Amino acid sequence: MKISLIMTGRTKFPWIQEGINEYVSRLSHYIPFTIMVTPDIRNTKNMPAAAQKEKEGQQIVKLIPTGSLVILLDDNGKQFSSEGLAGFVQQKMNEGRDICMVIGGAYGFSDDIYNKAEMKLSLSKMTFTHQLVRLIFLEQLYRTFTIIRGEPYHHS
Repeated sequence: MKISLIMTGRTKFPWIQEGINEYVSRLSHYIPFTIMVTPDIRNTKNMPAAAQKEKEGQQIVKLIPTGSLVILLDDNGKQFSSEGLAGFVQQKMNEGRDICMVIGGAYGFSDDIYNKAEMKLSLSKMTFTHQLVRLIFLEQLYRTFTIIRGEPYHHS
């Protein structure tokens, strides 16, 4: 099983990128993990949100690995505890199916991307920037694998 993460646009803050790099390094000890980043959409100042989501969706769809379970990080998605997410990922590992997680842009996803997804996952009822979600999600994914392996990172 492999996990990939698609992110819309570059990470704008160096401190977030440093955290991403740290957790990607840690994840590599547990599972084949890949991050794919779509190019930033240009000239968005006067572009309606729907048009921006559509352009981002066109880029995202090109990166989704064939046959992967597509999970969108979306504020209307299913919420798990850390242990619950670990159980879910363990189940998918047992099934042997690759997972592709997608973090959209500031306005969310186009209808086309919603239609390709088999699941939506919410990190919290609170709202986070799409930039910060990158780091929070990667920490949770790392935590997931430490829980699966019974390592002492997570304290119940």
